[in-house]
Amino acid sequence: MRLPDLEAWAIFASVVEHRSFSAAADAIGTSKATISKAISRLEARLGQSLFHRTSRRLTLTESGTALAEHARRILADAQAAEEAAHDAATAPAGLIRMTAPTTLGMVQLAPMLADFLHDHPGIEIDLQLSDTKVDIVAEGIDVALRIANLPDSSLRARRLGPIRTFVVAAPAYLDRRGRPTHPAQLGEHACFAYTNVSGPWRFTNAHGEEAALRPSGPMRSNSGDAMLPALRAGLGIALLPDFIVGEDVARGTLEVILSDWSVPAIALHLMTPPSNLRPARVETLIAFLTERFRGLCVTPAP
Repeated sequence: MRLPDLEAWAIFASVVEHRSFSAAADAIGTSKATISKAISRLEARLGQSLFHRTSRRLTLTESGTALAEHARRILADAQAAEEAAHDAATAPAGLIRMTAPTTLGMVQLAPMLADFLHDHPGIEIDLQLSDTKVDIVAEGIDVALRIANLPDSSLRARRLGPIRTFVVAAPAYLDRRGRPTHPAQLGEHACFAYTNVSGPWRFTNAHGEEAALRPSGPMRSNSGDAMLPALRAGLGIALLPDFIVGEDVARGTLEVILSDWSVPAIALHLMTPPSNLRPARVETLIAFLTERFRGLCVTPAP
């Protein structure tokens, strides 16, 4: 049986990540010639070119693009296997790359990570906060926190807890425009749209009645937090999670409406790449976050 050229596959993954032979060579600690030979060797075995090469630019071919994820998995699995063997005898150490929604990351995750880093001085965290969906395989992310109803995916997911969402507006807005008692009445109001979520707002009540509305109003944003100043100023209505609006509701600067209606349940999930092999440092962080988020996602209704 002809064994795969695992070294060449790993080098291919590194070139894809670093976008050049020279940068990959520096990252690995080898020569550019060694990188070039490994890629040529792999291309010869596959019978396909992986890169378009010019004097100024290196880009993936169609075949290279299709095979890049396989290469990433091969490299990640090999690294995880070696690290698992090493970590069995040592404290977890090394870099963890993670991503999370912006407000959740600032308000809830960041204080947790401060405690985690204090307890695990050998671990480093590269945290990327974004309200847009990140391709965690392509970006080399180890752990991602996502708030959603998750579609079928090759990624591994762990549900950490439910997220409550509320329809809110400033009391001044509601005093001026009236307090809707049925979702159908929202069509007469200025509704802010969260652009990272497609489709209409959907509601149900205890009697099984359903209603839906596509929000329309003066503001659209991919950040729920960015809507707060306009909401507080009494310019409209928004549907947002409690970790964004909870403090304003408690202070009375925002008011919950349509409390007799519920929206489709969403939850906080912890996502990881599809491989079953994870370094001990990643497993340690997953266990830590699972414990810390347990019960934190659930808050009493305002």
